[in-house]
Amino acid sequence: MSIRDDLIERCAWKRNQKVGPLSKEAYAELSLAVRENPESFVDEDAERALLLLAGALDAYREASRNDDLLDDDAYAAEHARRLELLRQACERSLSLDEGCLDARLVSEIASDTEPDALATRLARLEKDLVARPDEGEPGGAWEDPFGRPRLRLIAALARTNVDAARFSLARDEASSVVAATLSSGDPLGARHTLMLACARLEDEEGLGATEALFSERESAWSHLSRVLLLYKLGRMSAARRALRGFDSLCAGGAYALLRPVYVDLYLPERPEVPACGFEEAIMAVREAEPIIADVPEFLGWCQGHDWLMASAQSFAERNDLDW
Repeated sequence: MSIRDDLIERCAWKRNQKVGPLSKEAYAELSLAVRENPESFVDEDAERALLLLAGALDAYREASRNDDLLDDDAYAAEHARRLELLRQACERSLSLDEGCLDARLVSEIASDTEPDALATRLARLEKDLVARPDEGEPGGAWEDPFGRPRLRLIAALARTNVDAARFSLARDEASSVVAATLSSGDPLGARHTLMLACARLEDEEGLGATEALFSERESAWSHLSRVLLLYKLGRMSAARRALRGFDSLCAGGAYALLRPVYVDLYLPERPEVPACGFEEAIMAVREAEPIIADVPEFLGWCQGHDWLMASAQSFAERNDLDW
């Protein structure tokens, strides 16, 4: 769910407070009207700030559609230009509402700093806030659109702490977001970060408990985390079976693992892609890079399986990818 969706829900809720309470059907019609023309329902600076930010994020994503046509130098220049425009939009949002946490978060991510520095800055942002993500009804924090920016921040902090090799912190932060949003199905995908952190920490119980919570929602992260955990535990037969599962259940999983592909910054959340599809496999491998780098023999072990190499090469040939 995007920042624009949050804005729509906030505006619909406020209008309902003024004219309601509306019936379920009438509220659905109101929400549709807000979605079609949010500008007509924005009447406070906090909402104007979110509307400006949502528009800037839409423009960033639209401008990136033709990135595949650019060479490396042109892409780097264009990417830097887009990030600077996005940071400027965040500043304009903050000039309208200095408390706009989403604008602060996006601005920090768009600064494209090293993971350690970014983690420190995001942690400082989180520390400045008062409410905790697990306050209120257990597992239902996502139902309040006004509380989502904090959850979004902590989910981003958890991912950044994986990048910064602060795995225990990442596990705790991701676990708190999962617990706070469980009844809404973990819309921020914090379970993915939690699984990777558990794999790196050899926390088999934690990984198993998270898999059980989302047993009907397997993902590239869940399959890859299981491979990494079993490999680190030295249970090689089970690790090979898990690797076969990652290859067979995740489209292009072998290729994504053996030929990592660049993934753009999450601004501020992961893009929504099909479960266990190639795009998801690419993201899972990208997020697991700090773990894989910490176990340098892991990729060599993967490459030692002829069937995995053949699968990756076959996928590349079918999809006109470099090999």
